[in-house]
Amino acid sequence: MREKTERIIRDWTETCDAEVSIAVLGGAWKPSILTLLGEHEVLRFGELGRLLENPTARVLTRQLRELEEDGLITRTVYREVPPKVEYRLSDLGASSGQLLTELTRWGTLYAGRQRAAKTADAPAAPEALPAATS
Repeated sequence: MREKTERIIRDWTETCDAEVSIAVLGGAWKPSILTLLGEHEVLRFGELGRLLENPTARVLTRQLRELEEDGLITRTVYREVPPKVEYRLSDLGASSGQLLTELTRWGTLYAGRQRAAKTADAPAAPEALPAATS
C-alpha cells in the first residue's frame, strides 16, 4: 500500500471512507486503466497507452505503479528480450468495477446537465441577432 493511502486510512475517521476511495481510485487515468483491464483482462504497457489515447509514458508509469502499490493491479514481468510486462486486475481491483460503473453513470449525468445549462445560458448566435441600423 502506498504511504499516502496508508496515511489517509490511518488519519481519516470512518465518516470519511469515501476519501479513501477517491485517494485510491482518483488520479490521471486510473479509472480508465481499471476499466480497460476489466474489459481486456490482460494488457501490456503499450496497449494501455494506445487505448488511453497516448498519455505520457511518465504519467502512465506513475499511475500503474500507484495502482500496483495499492493492490488493485498485478504486474507480471517476463524475462525475455525485449522485456515483456503484463498488467491485470487483482481481486481487489476487480471489486472496484461496480463503483467505476456508477461513477461513469454519474459523470455522464453531471456532464450532460452542465452542457445543457451552458447551452441554455449561451448568448444567441450572431446570425440570430437583429441587424444594427444606422
